[in-house]
Amino acid sequence: MESFIIHFLICNVFICIITGILLAARQLFKKILTSRMQYNLWFLLLVLLAVPFIPFNPDWLQKFFIWFESFKILPHQYTDTMPEETSAFFQYSTKGWINDLGIAASRKTPSAIWLILFILWVIGIIIMILLMLKSAVYFNIIKKSALPLQNSAVRKIYYNCLKELNIKKIIPVYSTAFLKSPVITGLFKPCIYLPIHLVSGYNQDDIRYIILHELQHYKHKDALANYLMDTAIIIYWFNPLVWYALKEMKNDKETACDSSVLEILDKDFYKDYGNTLINFAGNISRLPFPFTNSISTGMKQMQKRILNIANYHTISYRKKLYSFFLYIITAVFLLCFIPFLSIQTAGNSYYSFNRHNKNITYTDLKSYFGKNKGSFVMYNTTDNLWQIYNQEYALTRISPVSTYKIYSALFCLESGIISPSQSFIPWNKQHYIYDMWNNGQTLKSAMQNSVTWYFQDIDKQAGLSVIRDYIKKTGYGNQTTSDNLSSYWADSSLKISPVEQVEMLKKFYYNQFGFSPENINTVKNSIRIASSGNTVLYGKTGTGETDNGNKSGWFIGYIEKNGKPCFFATNIQDKGIATGAAATDITFSILSGMGLWNTD
Repeated sequence: MESFIIHFLICNVFICIITGILLAARQLFKKILTSRMQYNLWFLLLVLLAVPFIPFNPDWLQKFFIWFESFKILPHQYTDTMPEETSAFFQYSTKGWINDLGIAASRKTPSAIWLILFILWVIGIIIMILLMLKSAVYFNIIKKSALPLQNSAVRKIYYNCLKELNIKKIIPVYSTAFLKSPVITGLFKPCIYLPIHLVSGYNQDDIRYIILHELQHYKHKDALANYLMDTAIIIYWFNPLVWYALKEMKNDKETACDSSVLEILDKDFYKDYGNTLINFAGNISRLPFPFTNSISTGMKQMQKRILNIANYHTISYRKKLYSFFLYIITAVFLLCFIPFLSIQTAGNSYYSFNRHNKNITYTDLKSYFGKNKGSFVMYNTTDNLWQIYNQEYALTRISPVSTYKIYSALFCLESGIISPSQSFIPWNKQHYIYDMWNNGQTLKSAMQNSVTWYFQDIDKQAGLSVIRDYIKKTGYGNQTTSDNLSSYWADSSLKISPVEQVEMLKKFYYNQFGFSPENINTVKNSIRIASSGNTVLYGKTGTGETDNGNKSGWFIGYIEKNGKPCFFATNIQDKGIATGAAATDITFSILSGMGLWNTD
């Protein structure tokens, strides 16, 4: 909640900037853009207003990014399918020589200020919904009191207007005594409502112009725009610039409809159409009903519309072309803000994998994972080959939990908190549920038994600023940490994807960090698990919870065979049984199937 509110507020800063750019572009290009294109500019804002909320449905968003980035993949990649696993793989267990121990990190309790802001935002949304519902209910009462249009002369004009605009659908027309202005409403079942005083004392030209105007709303699907605008107002009720922008959008919508009507009229009738608007301006007030389109607007906007009519000229093909290209340029520029809005809200939850010059294989390992959701990533230095199962999960960042202890140890060795020759820390006398934690620890014993208090202690000695500097220097995950030294690697502030885990292991193995070789080797020795002939296995498990409440199990590491490393990362997610031990068993099944490790 705290993270969402912070990022949402940051997004609103960008939205204010975007709104300012839109208003400036609208003013700068008003003589070049057609009225319709000026109105269409605001749809770019509606798209950007939706972006901060896209991460609430991350699956399809990430699939979109994956699809988009797939165009960067080199043509020599191919798809491979791993062989079926045997029941013997499931029987293999790592219990007894890999300890997957951990204490679940409690979720962060949001500070009072963020909780209050969130509550106020929700209350504002509820109030806005209630106000719109009230107006909708009132308008529904008016609709029920309306009667089908009986005036045959007006109906004839209406049918002529349908024919004039080449609209095949017959839209029901009603008359009512409770409206001062004609409106068209309805997304799927549109209806036109005319004031009874307009029908009873009708002027043929006025009726024609009014109906043409309302039908232009139908023709350009303005009902959908109304729903989008009102939804944006509900969500961004606190942002005055959004209110102003959407007010201008509604005004531009009416101006665009005026221009669409003028486009089909002869020049001699422009003045008559303007007079119709002026006549209505003296007798109508702006409607409070949501989701409706009306010919009426405020007096100030009515003046602008009259000026637009007075200065209207037939739009040339060249101007339409210029207007279209200028709109595209503006759209491309504004849509460049999407990464700022989505990344700020998502908290860098998706890793943009640089596939350039990489040999990548997408493998099918579903038989190994069973019902578990998750991914497997491997980089084989011998073949210079990446193998990825379930790219969506492989690029999704989640909490590293205990797998981060590899780097916690490395950072504290580099900062001198512990050393290769002196890493012992006495037991703090606090009783833990795991007996092996209730003793003094060296780095090797703490790593093998995943002794959380040991790493919390050395992190505390190093200090948050030092840790953050090292995280930034090494480029670990999203490089974001909370202020809680005891749980930043498990509280979902620091996140990393399986692909990044492999990239980090590669940097670690070859010491691309530029750290002390002795410190690198000390950490390598602490995560050494087993050996078989000329093959040595290194790894670290992790168990925790993801943001959506699922359990998360990690197993990351590398196999060193004849001096050639093969890096891997496995992550599984499930509401019940996903653990580091389960991820380890799946990993060994996969490695055995690949012929990289003998489980016998």
